[in-house]
Amino acid sequence: MPELDKLIKDATAGDPISGLKWTHKSLRKMADALARAGHSLSIPTISRLLYLRSYSLKVNHKRVAGKQSPGRDEQFHYIEQRRKLFLRRKWPVISVDTKKSELIGNFKNAGKEWRRQARPVNMYDFPSHASGKAIPYGIYDIGRQEGYVVVGISHDTPAFAVASIRSWWLTIGKKAYPECPHLLIEADCGGSNGNRSRVWKARLQDFANEFGLKITITHYPTGASKWNPIEHRMFNLISKNWEGQPLESYETVLKHIRTTTSTSGFRCKARLDKKTYETGIKVSPKEEKRMKIIPHKVFPNWNYTIHPWLTDKS
Repeated sequence: MPELDKLIKDATAGDPISGLKWTHKSLRKMADALARAGHSLSIPTISRLLYLRSYSLKVNHKRVAGKQSPGRDEQFHYIEQRRKLFLRRKWPVISVDTKKSELIGNFKNAGKEWRRQARPVNMYDFPSHASGKAIPYGIYDIGRQEGYVVVGISHDTPAFAVASIRSWWLTIGKKAYPECPHLLIEADCGGSNGNRSRVWKARLQDFANEFGLKITITHYPTGASKWNPIEHRMFNLISKNWEGQPLESYETVLKHIRTTTSTSGFRCKARLDKKTYETGIKVSPKEEKRMKIIPHKVFPNWNYTIHPWLTDKS
């Protein structure tokens, strides 16, 4: 039908490999336009004609990676080498990140659950309707395959991130790795544990000083956060465990995290941090000068070691 082909010509996109095409015009708009041209066709008929012309409904596919960071693959290899070295020496290796914050209340949570009737939840996800928000900062122990999550209630700041790591060290790490001189942290490049954050490094310096612990940090390149082990070994399991469940209280959040397991033996602990972490904190020149940070020769902006001012145990 020439009129139909002409109508959709300027609004057509397609896949050059499969030959499939699609149009941005709706079937009703096409039916109205054809009616004005003197052709009365039903919507099912137009749909069938489009199908015969190799058109189909399509959704967006995330296939365009964009510009990748220079040295991306080399950094992956370097992270793997550091990890193997630490694990071979029985030193702790942790992967850290902040999971997406969640509203506390009777809000819809993605996923399904077995029920006789659908659970009624709030129609709108307005923050003003929430009793609070949960900010889960996760620590995944790669060697022991165990998780630890600190649920914050205020802001995702570098101080909160390091406080969460410190909580893990006091609760689990110090006991699991007695007399350990060195800790390896794998983190993303952005967020509260970003490689450019001076506050992140300053609070890690405090942590290193407090325990006489040398801390090495390796950052995943920008846009490569999904390769961070915590994403696919811990956070995905937590999301699966609470899917379809409204997070009505902080206890509900903690319960779902604590009951997250896997067939490979993964277990997770969690605690609530009620402290308020202020945003906009700056590091003074005096404090920055006292930081004992040694950049690595390989990608020094991504890899560095923080030495304690106390006696080094290594």
